[in-house]
This record gives sequence, C-alpha cells and structure tokens, in this order.
Amino acid sequence: QVQLVESGGGLVQAGGSLRLSCAASGSTSSIYAMGWYRQAPGHERELVASIASSGYANYLDSVKGRFTISEDNAKNRVTLQMQSLKPEDTAVYYCFYGKPTGPRWTDYWGQGTQVTVSS
Repeated sequence: QVQLVESGGGLVQAGGSLRLSCAASGSTSSIYAMGWYRQAPGHERELVASIASSGYANYLDSVKGRFTISEDNAKNRVTLQMQSLKPEDTAVYYCFYGKPTGPRWTDYWGQGTQVTVSS
C-alpha cells in the first residue's frame, strides 16, 4: 500500500499562483509515476501533470507553460507549481502514485484538494 498526503490548494484570484504538494509513504517503488489529476463539476477527471521515475514529465496542453511539476526523490514528494491561474483551472485536484505490482500497474490516490480560481 502507498499512502498519499496532499497539501496546498485554496482560493486565488485569476492570474495568481498556488502550489500543491503530495508526499508518498509506505510501499513506494523505484519505478513509479506520480502527479495530479483534476475533476471539475460536470467534467471527467483529466490528467494535469505527471512525472515518472525516468524523469519524464507530461502536461495537459492547457496548462503547459503555466504549471510545473517537480519531485524530491529523497522525500517521495511531488510539487505542482501553478501560475497564471484561470477560472477554468477550478477543480478538485487529486494526487496519484502508480507503480508496478507484480504483472500489473496499480494507482493510489489522495483524498483531493480544492482549487478555486475566481475571476
């Protein structure tokens, strides 16, 4: 099992910045992917940003150039720095951690943190 603890989020005006952090503990792996999904009311959950153990980072097109994901391997922590926030970034943001478990891939999820961007 992997436990995830999220921090950050909140209310900010459009154009502002927020930072989300997520720390993983428990049965972490040297092979993993970690990052953030988000879900707004009436919308499907979408991948915002992820980073793999290889160092490869991936971003949702609409956040490229505004959001930056980084990791602290020693602490099994990822941070999502969000800048130039827009009202359409409003959503619940969920941290995830994925790793191989035998022949399968298993994803673990945080409890979610609200990000609200006012216009």
